[in-house]
Amino acid sequence: MSVLVTGCAGFIGSHFVDRMLDLGEEVIGLDSFDEFYPRDIKEANLASAMDHRGFTLLEGDIRDRPRLTSIPESIDAIVHLAARAGVRPSIADPVLYSDVNLVGTSVLLDFARERGIRSFVFASSSSVYGNNEKVPFSEEDSVDHPISPYAATKKAGELLCHAQSRLHGTSCTCLRFFTAYGPRQRPDLAIRKFSRLLLEGEELPRYGDGSTARDYTFIDDIIRGVTSALDFTRRNEARYEVINLGESRTVTLAEMIRTVGEVFGREPRIKALPMQPGDVERTYADVSKAKELLGYRPSTEFLDGMKMFASWYLSAGGLQDEITQS
Repeated sequence: MSVLVTGCAGFIGSHFVDRMLDLGEEVIGLDSFDEFYPRDIKEANLASAMDHRGFTLLEGDIRDRPRLTSIPESIDAIVHLAARAGVRPSIADPVLYSDVNLVGTSVLLDFARERGIRSFVFASSSSVYGNNEKVPFSEEDSVDHPISPYAATKKAGELLCHAQSRLHGTSCTCLRFFTAYGPRQRPDLAIRKFSRLLLEGEELPRYGDGSTARDYTFIDDIIRGVTSALDFTRRNEARYEVINLGESRTVTLAEMIRTVGEVFGREPRIKALPMQPGDVERTYADVSKAKELLGYRPSTEFLDGMKMFASWYLSAGGLQDEITQS
């Protein structure tokens, strides 16, 4: 049997594909290579997988039903990581985000029903918590007040999975990712963007006073969590769960900027800007449920993760960004 991974050329998707191949899984990857960031970066993400005989790449949109018919019958599970990403861009184009994230998820769930695929892992987001005042954020907390269209689509995606599980007996696990970082991070995300600006001698935009905080989660910990979630979903029939994946510790924006400077040996210059719409004050994961159900044990300290990111960026990521900027 094999697993279908949507969004396979992205940051989390490409790392997960590599992990599955290392474990001996057959992987079908689906990606639209949309214009959100350059194709050459996504192709570089898949460089290792493309040389592996266990990997098959299909280029296509998750909303394209006819394209899905070309997927081999051997699929026994879907790990749905594809989405139109980003909080701020979703505010500028909420219709597109609803179309890709909701219609796309609905099409994939219906494809799973038609094929009799019983295991479905959905990539949700910590953004569903909005400006939750209670910390750390628990899966039991209310998530009825999203503050961006992106967050709203992720909450709606969870509800679609719930309906699928109840109506058709699909085992669905929804993973709420908390600010993933590390090698191959998307170029629009703060750590990579700040690294590029720092090395170019430019000012780093700081939105607000630097006190906003994020639960930065290193990519290796995220991938261990997704792998365990897939195993859990395959083992449990007709089960629906929502599970946080974070480091369960917070880093302020000011501390993140200082750490970027530390790992690259440069002194950051700051450009102070007002808070932007859609930004939350903090994210902070309660991972007790992930520990109980998945055996999840995040272990990467932020400084250690940043050192690994910097090493990758100086050897590969920076070169990709130079190509993109040229």
